[in-house]
Amino acid sequence: MDKYTVFIDAGYLSKVLQHLGNPKLDYLKFSEAVSDGDKRLRTYYYDCAPYQSSTPTPDEKKRKAGFDRFQQILKRLERFDVRLGKLKKFTVDGTVRYEQKMVDILMAIELVRLAVGKHIQRAVIVTNDTDFIPAINVAKDAGVIVTLYRGASDHNDALREACDESKLIDKALISNCLFNKAPKKKVSKKK
Repeated sequence: MDKYTVFIDAGYLSKVLQHLGNPKLDYLKFSEAVSDGDKRLRTYYYDCAPYQSSTPTPDEKKRKAGFDRFQQILKRLERFDVRLGKLKKFTVDGTVRYEQKMVDILMAIELVRLAVGKHIQRAVIVTNDTDFIPAINVAKDAGVIVTLYRGASDHNDALREACDESKLIDKALISNCLFNKAPKKKVSKKK
């Protein structure tokens, strides 16, 4: 049995889940569902805290408190690590925009470290960012099988081609990974 690690870009997965109706995903069930029968070493979840101005507004404080609660829940999951980047605020032509910083590099470093150190044989990545391709290539050169999980509407051919396998995050997969969903019971026939 091989060991695998799941690498989740939270911003990307959030967009995929929006297209699926914002289901309440159980991240542990999701991490196990992509196993293909292998043993999960760990899941790494990469995100950024909501933007906080120097004097946070009540709305900023509320969003940050909700984010902190969610991160604590994730950190309590078995073999689950949360890695946080920074959220940068900037203005372009009068429009305020936000950009994640350090998330891609954190994911890349973790993948390369685990692959080169021979800690994993498989990597499951949930992202749509081509910045991850060099790390994928290093992992593959180290003998790791890399599986991309992506949304149905994402057609990033370069990323798909860089990976060994590409699978969809669709309603069928997500339906088995919902929070508080009881396992299906077998129905016995009475004679």
